[in-house]
Amino acid sequence: MAAELYLDTASSEPLHPAAREVLLAALDHGYADPRRLHSPARNARLLLDNAREVVAQALGARRDEVSFTSSGTDAVHRGLLGLAPQGATVAHSAVEHSAVLHALAWRPDLTVRSLPVDAQGRVDPSDLGPYDVLALQDANHEVGTVQPAVGEGLVFRDACASMGRVPLREGWSVAAGSAHKWGGPAGVGVLLVRKGVPWRTPFPVDDRVDERVAGFENVPAALAAAAALQAVVAEREEVGARQHALVDRLRVGVSAIPDTEVVGDPVDRLPHLVTFSFLYVDGEALVDALNRRGFAVASGSACTASTLEPSHVLAAMGALTHGNVRVSLTREATADDVDRLLAALPEVVADIRAEAGL
Repeated sequence: MAAELYLDTASSEPLHPAAREVLLAALDHGYADPRRLHSPARNARLLLDNAREVVAQALGARRDEVSFTSSGTDAVHRGLLGLAPQGATVAHSAVEHSAVLHALAWRPDLTVRSLPVDAQGRVDPSDLGPYDVLALQDANHEVGTVQPAVGEGLVFRDACASMGRVPLREGWSVAAGSAHKWGGPAGVGVLLVRKGVPWRTPFPVDDRVDERVAGFENVPAALAAAAALQAVVAEREEVGARQHALVDRLRVGVSAIPDTEVVGDPVDRLPHLVTFSFLYVDGEALVDALNRRGFAVASGSACTASTLEPSHVLAAMGALTHGNVRVSLTREATADDVDRLLAALPEVVADIRAEAGL
């Protein structure tokens, strides 16, 4: 088997070199409880405050608007539920991540409205309807389509798929991000709460440094996540342009395979991600066949969990919900990597179709 080519950074990005270096150094200095008054604790508190400052500068926020959570999902749950008062009407796009949908389902007091999307996966800014809170992702995690900066009042932005890769959309009240999606360590989420927004913690409070979150702060991981985010933001113009061109190359090549649909906006999208669907092909079989040839990709038909349920994102877009592959590039991806995948795909697709008698 050829050397494995990792093409699933939309699930998790390999640790950025900047994060690795900082993490190893911070492990020796950020172990103490940042609430205490002795010198090791004060050192840990300084590191934690520095991490907040770095994230704030990278995202165009204030330091006191930044919190570190235990994951991106935790940031989504805390951010959205803390923004929605009792009995509120929450409108969300039909293509939101399952973390948003699960959070809203957990609150039976809420009136929840799902907003339709077009064939590219984008809401209509003129048809948002009434709401108290609008939940609208920055960019879609399956197809990469960027949502417009729309909505007034209280707006929750799930930026887990896009944070660091593209600037945050304007007009957010609360936003959430996930460090392992931009090359930070897993187990670190970012919660942004705009100063003056009527956000209240939706879960039991804790006596930690930051009242918005709970649990002992993972100071080394937070500092490493901040370092990775700073590096990704600094290099995103160059890396993003290169990845955008590679995905364009991939979109054109895949479109030449018969009975294939490339989904998502071709231009206004995340630079590193593309999903395509093959008629008469099972997505899991395709992922397995590509894995045996050394390509690590994801299937959009099972993106919401390790199940065989069809993707609610693709269904909302009116796209083929089975036979899907999501490819997401690393920062080091090359044209040769894309060409290797394009050389393998026609034969793999043809073999699976032949096994199905087509």
